[in-house]
Amino acid sequence: MSSETQPSAWRQDLGTKSLPEVHESIVVPKTMSFWRKLLAFSGPGFLVSVGYMDPGNWATDLAGGAKFGYTLLTVILLSNLMAILLQHLCVKLGIVTGRDLAQACRDHYSKPVSFALWILCELAICACDLAEVIGSAIALQLLFGIPLVWGCLITAVDVFLVLWLQNKGFRYIEAIVLTLIVTIGGCFALELFFSQPSISGILSGFLPTPEIAKNSEMLFIAIGILGATVMPHNLYLHSSIVQTRKIDPTPEGKKEAIRFATLDSTIALMFALFINASILILSAATFHWSGHQDVAEIQDAFKLLSPLLGVGVASILFAVALLASGQNSTLTGTLAGQIVMEGFLNIRLKPWLRRLITRAIAIVPAVLVIGIYGEGKTLDLLVWSQVILSLQLSFAVIPLIYFTSNKLKMGNFANPLWIKVLAWTTAAIIVTLNLKFLFDMASSFVISTFF
Repeated sequence: MSSETQPSAWRQDLGTKSLPEVHESIVVPKTMSFWRKLLAFSGPGFLVSVGYMDPGNWATDLAGGAKFGYTLLTVILLSNLMAILLQHLCVKLGIVTGRDLAQACRDHYSKPVSFALWILCELAICACDLAEVIGSAIALQLLFGIPLVWGCLITAVDVFLVLWLQNKGFRYIEAIVLTLIVTIGGCFALELFFSQPSISGILSGFLPTPEIAKNSEMLFIAIGILGATVMPHNLYLHSSIVQTRKIDPTPEGKKEAIRFATLDSTIALMFALFINASILILSAATFHWSGHQDVAEIQDAFKLLSPLLGVGVASILFAVALLASGQNSTLTGTLAGQIVMEGFLNIRLKPWLRRLITRAIAIVPAVLVIGIYGEGKTLDLLVWSQVILSLQLSFAVIPLIYFTSNKLKMGNFANPLWIKVLAWTTAAIIVTLNLKFLFDMASSFVISTFF
């Protein structure tokens, strides 16, 4: 059998399929028009895009827009382009090898290395879940006056929503996610109309500037944006859920599946770009030039939007979009947690138990910080959760690029030279930014401690 149809450098059999309860559960007929086939493949990309517009993005985008105007739009654009490339590699890995990224790591690396990668990924998922908990709790407080601590506890109820949707079928999860994404997009389209941002300012914001690397405060937020946009657990998630489609297992069938799945994720991530850019643009247009550069708390933004824009519904739309974002993220976070644990450890927990464990790990620090230091510390929790995500990113990106560039593992589907160059450049940017951030943090600690 050729290396194209059966890459042979994997050491062991899988034992079980990724997300076995929904694996190849959606049939893609061979005889369909282009648009109907695209529709059949559409869904996984939008589930992945949810992670690129979760509440963690809101904190970093709001802070970046209020403090620095449109300058950090270039970071959002760069992050989104990186995401499109990396998610394409996830598509290839899942479709060609029948493995998700966690399973591939377990197969390739030694047990200690694989275990360490699992711990790092679990930390990233917990950091992401922390942002979802706080974002949903803030939205409940803004809309219904529920205290943040109680809002955090209420978010544990989403376990049952996820289980109910999983029992209904994977297409139901995709439909709910898409509905919530459209809700978020509609809210921000109206917000941009109300805020009337500067078109020239927006265009200039998408152009890179060296000031981002020189200004430590700007770099901190930029790394937070990177961590909020390119999320490590999304790489594990996407390499798994593309396998929910039952495709023709021939080389031609795999090529077609890669093409349509990549198109699906690219369209979805462009929508995520619109959402993230909209948050920063709204913050810049409303706060940066109105004497409110210090606005970074989501609660403060909610209170000021309607008065500053002169539109009563502006704050409500903002909170509704936040709630939709938080609830959407819980769905994909559940799936990612299951994929990572099963893939790295080859063990299965009951979905409700896995979700409760993940959510408890996120709820406990949120409740403790809010209870001890007050609700004003929620921004710090959100921003730091995104920085943690960014610091974990290299440990998912590097294996992904290595596996998909390895001809022994991927056969003729291995990355061509131009994709290798782009992918390793992306990895270098991520590693460099993180090292720069750690150096700045260490320097600040030494100076504040000893001088």
